This record gives sequence, structure tokens and C-alpha cells, in this order.
Amino acid sequence: MLVLSRKKGEQIVIGDDIEISIVDIQSDQVKLAIKAPKEVSVHRKEIYLQIQEENLRASKIDSTAVDKLKNMIE
Repeated sequence: MLVLSRKKGEQIVIGDDIEISIVDIQSDQVKLAIKAPKEVSVHRKEIYLQIQEENLRASKIDSTAVDKLKNMIE
């Protein structure tokens, strides 16, 4: 893991097309602005984990439905 120090108004660049700017710093909160291509998903980690859990849940439902269909055909 890379740890960087940045001040308000400074940026971090990831690859050729992702830029993270420090917009504001107040007590224990940092506001970031993220510029990335539309095809790059950007989520807060807790939202990303919820999406992953929902995808896993949906795939389990789909596999159960497929199994039921297979049993009906056999």
C-alpha cells in the first residue's frame, strides 16, 4: 500500500487518466474530487461491498433457479 501526504488543492494521479484532488480538509474529514473515465467505477468502499454482496446473492438465486429448471426437464 502506498501512503501519500497531500495538502488542500494538491492532486494524486493514478495511471494516465485518473486524478484525485484534495478539495477540503476539516477536522477528521477529507473531501476528495475524483476525475476518471466513465467506464471506471468509483464507489465508497461500503457501497462497493454492498454491490458485491448483492451480486453474490443474485448469482445464488440464479443458480437455484437453473437447478430447478434442470430438475423439471429430467
